[in-house]
Amino acid sequence: MGLYLLLQLFCLATTLDAIASQPLVKPGCPDKCGDVSIPYPFGIGDSCNIGVGGFNITCNNILPNPKPFWGDFEVLEISLPSGLMRIPNDISYQCYNNAGVLLNHSTTSLSLYEDYSFTFSETRNRFIAIGCDTVGLITDQITGQWGSDFTRGCVSICRRPDNMTDSSCSGAGCCQTEIPKGLKRFAVEFTSFNRHRNVSSFNPCSFAFLGEEDVFRFKPLDLEDTKLLERSRSIPVVIDWVIGNEGCEIARKNSSTFACVSENSDCYNSITGMGYLCNCSKGYEGNPYLTGGCQDIDECEKKPCDHECTNLPGSYSCSCRKGFHGHNEDNSGCMEDTHADKSVVFPVLLGIGLSLSFLLIGGPFLYWVWMKRRLIKLKEKFFQKNGSLLLQGKISSPQSSAVPCKIFTIEELKKATNNFDKSQIVGEGGNGTVYKGILPDKRIVAVKKSKIVDETQIEQFINEVHVLSQINHRNIVKLLGCCLEAEVPILVYEFISNGTLSEHIHGEGYEGHASSISLENRLRIAAETAGALYYLHSAASTPIFHRDVKSANILLDDNFTAKVSDFGASRLVPLDHTRITTLVMGTWGYLDPEYHQTGQLTEKSDVYSFGVVLVELLTGEGPISSIRSQDKKSLSRYFLSSMKENRLYEILEERVRDEGDEEQLMLVAQLAKRCLKPKGEERPTMKEVVVELEGLRKFHEHPWEPKKYEETENFLGKSGPSQGYPSNVTAEYSIDGHILSALEAGR
Repeated sequence: MGLYLLLQLFCLATTLDAIASQPLVKPGCPDKCGDVSIPYPFGIGDSCNIGVGGFNITCNNILPNPKPFWGDFEVLEISLPSGLMRIPNDISYQCYNNAGVLLNHSTTSLSLYEDYSFTFSETRNRFIAIGCDTVGLITDQITGQWGSDFTRGCVSICRRPDNMTDSSCSGAGCCQTEIPKGLKRFAVEFTSFNRHRNVSSFNPCSFAFLGEEDVFRFKPLDLEDTKLLERSRSIPVVIDWVIGNEGCEIARKNSSTFACVSENSDCYNSITGMGYLCNCSKGYEGNPYLTGGCQDIDECEKKPCDHECTNLPGSYSCSCRKGFHGHNEDNSGCMEDTHADKSVVFPVLLGIGLSLSFLLIGGPFLYWVWMKRRLIKLKEKFFQKNGSLLLQGKISSPQSSAVPCKIFTIEELKKATNNFDKSQIVGEGGNGTVYKGILPDKRIVAVKKSKIVDETQIEQFINEVHVLSQINHRNIVKLLGCCLEAEVPILVYEFISNGTLSEHIHGEGYEGHASSISLENRLRIAAETAGALYYLHSAASTPIFHRDVKSANILLDDNFTAKVSDFGASRLVPLDHTRITTLVMGTWGYLDPEYHQTGQLTEKSDVYSFGVVLVELLTGEGPISSIRSQDKKSLSRYFLSSMKENRLYEILEERVRDEGDEEQLMLVAQLAKRCLKPKGEERPTMKEVVVELEGLRKFHEHPWEPKKYEETENFLGKSGPSQGYPSNVTAEYSIDGHILSALEAGR
């Protein structure tokens, strides 16, 4: 008994010794500043960190509350396993009085180390804007310098305090949006529709900030001018950090700089796309960045065994104590030895032998049957969860004319996309990821895998299936089928090979080809797009409002034929309705201003968005710019202002100016101007837009006599001779039977 007690005391002393010897910092270096732990590779002082500039921490040591700083940022927490650092938040705000006069404001801009692998975490942070008359923008514009990397934002609108609910950040009082991967700097900007005049009694201010998504919970009290600022420190900003800018495989080759120096440690490539992180292997804990930093965990302290437990390197083993026998890992099967046991040893051994033989022969087959049944049940679960009943209800309703689409199995789509390999990705967006796939009949398809966030995502997916199943038009991307038995719902489209209109006219992904589309093709693409929208509004069996018309949702095939896509935000409209009420949808820069004010969606909302696309085709500019003045950031405002000031010719893209007649360009611009009218009732219908565009495409086919047309010179901002354009051209085209026949043939 005395010897057993001595062994127990020895094991306890050894365990305490191991815990005390687990180093988190280099020898002789402080491990804390105030209440914050500073683990290596970070360190307080040049000799205590890993030796590259981004990992040095300073401690102000001002009693009674010392605080650590990373450059100019206070450090709240540093996490080793996940590669995170949290810093305090800084909230931007604008406050107005009831007359709409700006009282006070503060805007935020933050920059991280450019030469090291520190980025604002795109998985844990969200850009959040708060207010009832608020448009918040996050951009890479820092102190007047524009890097053209990104601009994103969201709109938050509400009319009464009871429009909002706690913890909801979906556009009523609070909105949020993701940030791009690899973000190292950002600035916050604001704008407002009515300068808070209509809501100043309960919400005089707009707020915006970047913060940790899982920590922030919206409360209606945040709309008051001080409540949010008071609790801002409790909403940190998360920074991802990694070692170096190479993956594990390359980093290991240089042993002098490889950071995972502890035995029993593993290297992991960072999810941010560059650099790597270290972690202790399973069964070990400590600091993998220090020699001897990963120490064995004594699992026996957690008492995993009923009888005897033996700690092993990285693991443990259970056994029955003397007088008992058994084989279960947790000793729950330990049974006390008796004299009768001897008489049954042979039958027991025989039974065990037969059981093992049965398991060896029949086990694989039983496992295969079990796995197959489990997979079938899992597919049935996903099939119901992904809205199969909702889709069936929509298609079988008396108001629906949908043609049932092909239901693909998940095995078919895995084979088509090489098991959804990353190399097959051709596009990613807010609603999902698109893969290129090849079906057994050699058809090339686009496979859209939705992102499941909540029930709204499922309804959006089912809505897209329902909308596209009713559409058959040569300028609308064709839905081939869907798959509901995967964990995430999947759509299968025809594959459109030549990218988006946005990529071609803005040069995104097509470096050196920003002006690759001729004016003739631009007008044809505009006419085809308008024809598709006209079909949706009036020629389809049930009217459809697209709700997210933009150049990024217009695909082009190898012949530059337009294909309107992305119907995730679209809505079917009953024949006895001309408008629907909805939350704000669409993309900033394309949104109908009347939609913001009334919350009413009409077919003229699509006309406005198409007008912005038409201006993009003329100017080559994006819908939002960070280099123009505040009142001209929006392309539509910039265009209308240029028209008013007779400076249209200055903002046209060079190739458009070179290839187009002045009268032709002026007439296209006038059409875009009418599409961008503030009031929907003053805008043309999509049918009228199609007819005018088809007429303008035939501009050179009509041998009219040239004459003076001074208004053209004024709009274009040029002087000199010009060719006249008869005033009856629009009227002639508006009754062109060939055009209307072409529209019907597009179905």
